[in-house]
Amino acid sequence: MHPSQSELLKLKNLGLASVNILHSIGIRTCDDLRRIGPVEAFTCIRARGINASRVLLYALQGALLDVHWNELDPDLKRRLADEADRAMSAQGQD
Repeated sequence: MHPSQSELLKLKNLGLASVNILHSIGIRTCDDLRRIGPVEAFTCIRARGINASRVLLYALQGALLDVHWNELDPDLKRRLADEADRAMSAQGQD
C-alpha cells in the first residue's frame, strides 16, 4: 500500500473505494484534500463520470473535520449540497 493511501485511509469516513476515487482525481494526501476542499473534490469526481452521491460529499467534509458524515450539522450539509449543485450547474453537469 502506498504511504499516502494509508494516510487517507486513516481519515474518518474514507474507505478503500473512496480513496481510490480520490486518487483518480489527483488527491493523494490529506493536504491535497484540505487544499482542494470537499466541494471541488466532489464536483471533479462527478465530472469524471463517477456516480457519487451526496454522502461522499458529506464524508469528505467529515473526513476533514474528523466527524462521522452523519453527525455533520444539517445546515452545513445543506450549504455543501447547494455549493456543489451550483458548481456542477456551472460546469454543465446537472
